[in-house]
Parts: sequence; C-alpha cells; structure tokens
Amino acid sequence: MPTNKPSLKARALRYLSAREHSRQELARKLMRHAEEGDDINAVLDWLEAQKFLSQSRFAESLAHRRAARFGNARVLSELHSHGLDEGLVVEVKQQLLSDEDERAWLIWQRKFGVAADNPADVARQQRFLQQRGFSYTAIRAVMRRAAQRDGADG
Repeated sequence: MPTNKPSLKARALRYLSAREHSRQELARKLMRHAEEGDDINAVLDWLEAQKFLSQSRFAESLAHRRAARFGNARVLSELHSHGLDEGLVVEVKQQLLSDEDERAWLIWQRKFGVAADNPADVARQQRFLQQRGFSYTAIRAVMRRAAQRDGADG
C-alpha cells in the first residue's frame, strides 16, 4: 500500500523555504524521517550542488538574525555549534566586529535607557551585556557612553 509521505528531498526543500539551515542542522532534521536505504548525505550533496543549501548564506543569515540581540561571542558560538568551516566563521567575525559597540548600545538602551547610579546597578547592567555575549571592550564603551550622556543631561 503506497504512502503519501514526502520524500527527504521534498522535506529538505520545505525546511529551506522557511529559512536557511546549516548542513548539520538539516541532516539532523531529515534523520528523523529517514528510512532504511535513504542516503541523507546524497540529498544534502544534491541540495548544495543545486545551490539550495549554502553554508555561507546560512552563516550570514544566522549572524544577521542574532546580531540584533546578541554580542559577537554568542553569535560565533552558535555558528561553531553548527559545524561551519572555520574560515567562514572568521569572515562573519570580521563583519560583526565593525558594529559590536553600537549593537551593545542599542540593546542597553532598550533594556535600561538610563546610566546606573550605584555600583550594584552598574554590575547588573554589565552582567546583562556580558550574558548576551558582548566583549569587555563593547561593555566598557556602553558604560562610558551612558555615563557621559546622562552626565551631560544632569
């Protein structure tokens, strides 16, 4: 009796139509639906050959989605967890370095908006940015900018 289950290729294309995926992530998703004799690597190779699956597009997409909320360390850690080529991760890192201070500032403004007026609050604000994956340099720049801005207002 024939079944109307979508093929692995059809499933992969459906996943990729929603958003970019890493090869590792897509393989993991397809593994749940694979049956004996299915060759997931062959499907992934075909997707890459047809330019449906691209590690560089995935890296750019993930960096773009995460950079609005997280610092470089967090974004790069997530890229590494997807098993991407180190050269690709280094390229993304170079792009992220250019605006980390400004991204940290925007996130700090959304969360706090006002410079801390005591050491406990300063530490809390710094911890928040640190947990988001921002570098010590970016955190210092935000704290300095907030103090200067609020000092000029007062």
